Amino acid sequence: MAALIAAGAVAAVLLSAWLGRGSREYAADLDPGNPDGPGTQALARVLDDQGVELDVVRSADALDSAPVDASTTIVVTSAGNLGRSTTQRLLQHQGDAQLVVVEPGTELLRQLGVTNFPVTSNPTDPVPAGCTTYDGLQMQVDVAQAYGMDGCFRDDDGVLLAVPRPGLTLLGAPGVLTNDQVLDGDNAAVALRLLGQRQRLVWYVPSLSDLRGADGVSARSLLPDWLAPGLWVLGIAGVGLVVWRARRLGPLAREPLPVSVKAVETTRNLGRLYRRSGDRAHAAEALRSASRSRLAERLRLPRRVDPGRLVEDVAAHLDRPVAEIDALIGPHTPAPHDDRGLSDLARRLNELDREVSHR
Repeated sequence: MAALIAAGAVAAVLLSAWLGRGSREYAADLDPGNPDGPGTQALARVLDDQGVELDVVRSADALDSAPVDASTTIVVTSAGNLGRSTTQRLLQHQGDAQLVVVEPGTELLRQLGVTNFPVTSNPTDPVPAGCTTYDGLQMQVDVAQAYGMDGCFRDDDGVLLAVPRPGLTLLGAPGVLTNDQVLDGDNAAVALRLLGQRQRLVWYVPSLSDLRGADGVSARSLLPDWLAPGLWVLGIAGVGLVVWRARRLGPLAREPLPVSVKAVETTRNLGRLYRRSGDRAHAAEALRSASRSRLAERLRLPRRVDPGRLVEDVAAHLDRPVAEIDALIGPHTPAPHDDRGLSDLARRLNELDREVSHR
């Protein structure tokens, strides 16, 4: 008897698909008015022929006007067109009806209260039911969404027909309903048993025109729930790594140079650099600074003695005018205009140093 029923259902689907080839009123995938391959017109006609009271609604207002009760199944295709407001209206209107949502997206699953999100599955072989409701049937599709929860038709990635809670069914294999795959395996029998188990079927095809401004998709809604905790963990780990590495640095340590450089070579090379750059002001200040350091040491003055005091002490020590000494080692003395003047400044500073040393 079961074999005869299945054969009759397949024959009815074939006949409906052939009769509906000329209609092109609705072109959306999974639309019961679409006779093309991605449409579901064949299944809708068979359900109607089997005595199921079929009511196709294509707007939220039409859904609100459709009577539903415990003998009603509401199937939602084109679920990507649902927003937050239309999903809330759907759940409020559901009542005691059985709700079947085909291939829901991540944001819609959040709105439905489902926290276990699907993964993409590509079954290579027919998937057996593995449950009493569809006992003996196999589902054959090319691609589907698999859920890690209770349900039927379990493959390596999860179930293709999930029941997260009473009154809600998630169909992750939309190919079971389409005109081009409904005859594969036992898809026709699965679809008829899923949507024809109650006396009345409300087929809801949501419309984008029902969406409100607040239904816009935010960037946060596209991100997985684990991203924020993961970023916190990553940030804490980064701070811990910085603290750990900073403690390993310790105090600065002096290390000997790999080679020894004679002082005369350093002086000559610095002189060549100063000459190549033409910065006589910098070179003159370097000569005066070195001379002030040596003179302070000769006169037993503090190393960082004020230049003005140093000028006065040197002038008093040599019994020479302060202005003359300030012209040599003063910090505000103009720089030489040419190389000859720079060379003359170096010679006079050297003579001043010898004169102080001999007194």
